[in-house]
Amino acid sequence: MPPYLSVVIPAYNETANIRAGALESVARYLSQQPYEYEVIVVDDGSVDETAALAEAFAAEQRGFRVIRNPHRGKAYTVATGLRAARGEIALFTDMDQATPIHEVERLLPWFAQGYDVVIGSRGTYRRNAPLWRKFMSRSQILLRNLILGFREITDTQCGFKSFRGAVIAPILDHLYLYNFNRPVEAKGATVTAGFDVEVLFVAKRLGFRIKEVPVDWDYRHSRRVNLVRDSVRGLRELIEIRAADLRGAYARPARTS
Repeated sequence: MPPYLSVVIPAYNETANIRAGALESVARYLSQQPYEYEVIVVDDGSVDETAALAEAFAAEQRGFRVIRNPHRGKAYTVATGLRAARGEIALFTDMDQATPIHEVERLLPWFAQGYDVVIGSRGTYRRNAPLWRKFMSRSQILLRNLILGFREITDTQCGFKSFRGAVIAPILDHLYLYNFNRPVEAKGATVTAGFDVEVLFVAKRLGFRIKEVPVDWDYRHSRRVNLVRDSVRGLRELIEIRAADLRGAYARPARTS
């Protein structure tokens, strides 16, 4: 029987977080739940001990498995895990557990209310984040609203999103900017803000119901986020999504049932 919940955890050079007990905390929480689950750790071509540590942990834990990818960036890594998920609901969450796994309890009830995509949201607040991260987040919200008119969702970038299993393939298949039929090798750590935006943009265009739910989040320092580089890339990707939309790349009929 397929599990109720699939948890997808992308991983790139996450040895420190694994050694600090990130996977243990996920396993401990899920083992106490009344439903069946699976955890899919997708290694993004890590050059440290991430894959080996994750595989060793999975070998001793019910419901855990590891997929090894070549290094193609977080977006491709998340998509790989979502496509491999067998659960009625699939959640992706970061290895550092900035939003702890137990926050899924806030998301799951909304699926019974008919929603197809339920996402965690930090609102406009970034607890313990430095001023530059807060500035970056507010700028992204403003630019996204101006360029895409995407005002119904406040926080598109929280790494804690869940999907009804049946909507995953239609959404991923209709991506344009992050079309994974033509993946390319990545270099170093990558932050792909446009992926989250495009996923939600496509979900809305396909007529899927989206719910944004407040969750707890605490800042985790990461060298992967760079103010200038990631702000420029985020702006460029917003413009590319808008341009693709004007060309009709997302002209799909809305769902009727």
